[in-house]
Amino acid sequence: MFEKIAAMLAEHIDCDVSEITRETTFESLGIDSLDTVEMVMQLEEELDTELELEEKVETVGALVDFVESKLNG
Repeated sequence: MFEKIAAMLAEHIDCDVSEITRETTFESLGIDSLDTVEMVMQLEEELDTELELEEKVETVGALVDFVESKLNG
């Protein structure tokens, strides 16, 4: 899941995927909360599941953990 999200982020902000780690903050990537919501919507489509983002996620790892927790029920 990390690889999928990192690739999506890299494409979104036009950077090299190797620059993104689990500890990378969205703020450091210049990604605001609206961008995060858009990415979650894109993930919902790709994964064919509903991801209700209940709280703000600060890092790539937090988003990965959130998505995995939703997928694993």
